[in-house]
Amino acid sequence: MLTKICLSIGYPISGSKSPSLHTIGYKALGIEDQFVYLRAEVKPEDLENAVLGVRGLGIRGVSVTMPLKEEIMKYLDKIDETAKKIGAVNTVVNDNGVLTGYNTDWMGAIVALEKKTDLKGQTVAVIGAGGAARAIAFGLIKKDAKVKIFNRSMDRSKELAEEFGCEYGSLEDMDEVENMDIIVNATSVGMNDERSPLDKKYLNKNQIVLDAVYSPKETVLLKDAKEKGATPVYGYEMLLYQGVEQFKMYTGLDAPVKEMRRSLL
Repeated sequence: MLTKICLSIGYPISGSKSPSLHTIGYKALGIEDQFVYLRAEVKPEDLENAVLGVRGLGIRGVSVTMPLKEEIMKYLDKIDETAKKIGAVNTVVNDNGVLTGYNTDWMGAIVALEKKTDLKGQTVAVIGAGGAARAIAFGLIKKDAKVKIFNRSMDRSKELAEEFGCEYGSLEDMDEVENMDIIVNATSVGMNDERSPLDKKYLNKNQIVLDAVYSPKETVLLKDAKEKGATPVYGYEMLLYQGVEQFKMYTGLDAPVKEMRRSLL
C-alpha cells in the first residue's frame, strides 16, 4: 500500500501546527504507515504550479492557509456549496485526480465559540475581511448572531458585509465594539509578534474574545482580554476543530480529538 501524502500550503508556513496535529492523529490510530503530513511554502504567484504538483504527485489532501484561501478556488475542479458561499477554501481533497475545495474554518470557529455560549442573537465584531473572516462570519450568521465586519480597507468590509447581509465599519471607528458580546480577530495581526488588532480600552469582562491567531498560544489580544476579565477563546481551539473535520475528509476515519488537542498544547 502506498503512503498517502497530505500537506499544508501557505506563505509564510513555518509556524504551521497542522503537521503535528495530523501526525499525532495518525499515530493515535496506528495509521502512520498509511499517511504522512508535510508542509510547503507556496507564494501566491506559484499557486497554480503548486496545484498542478498536487495533481501530478497524487497528494491526498491539502490544508490551505493565508494568503491562498480565495485564490486557490480558480484552480480546483469542484467547490463544495458551503465553500462557494463563503468564497474561500481551506481544505482540498484529491479523489483520483479530481480536486474538490471545502471550508472547515467556519466549523472550527463555531465549535470553539459554542463551548462558551449560545451564539443566537449575540452581537459580534469580526476584525478582518479575508478568507478566515469570511468563514467565521458565515458560521456566525448561520447561527443567527448579529455580525459587524471591521477592516482596514472599507471597500473589502463593505463588499463582504453586502454579500453576507450584515453590517460593516472601519478600524478607525470602533467605539461600538465596547458594547458587543463577542470579538473575533480574523486577521494575522499578532502572529508571532507583539501587536493587537484592537485597543484594550474596548474590552470588558462581559465579552468573549476569539483570536484566530494560534502562534503564540496567548496573543497580545488574549492577554489584554484576560486582563480585562473577558473570556478568551484560543486560536488553537479553532485550529483543532477545523483540523478534526479535515482529518476525517483525508483519512475517512474519526479524528482522535483528545490526542490532537494535546499535540497543540
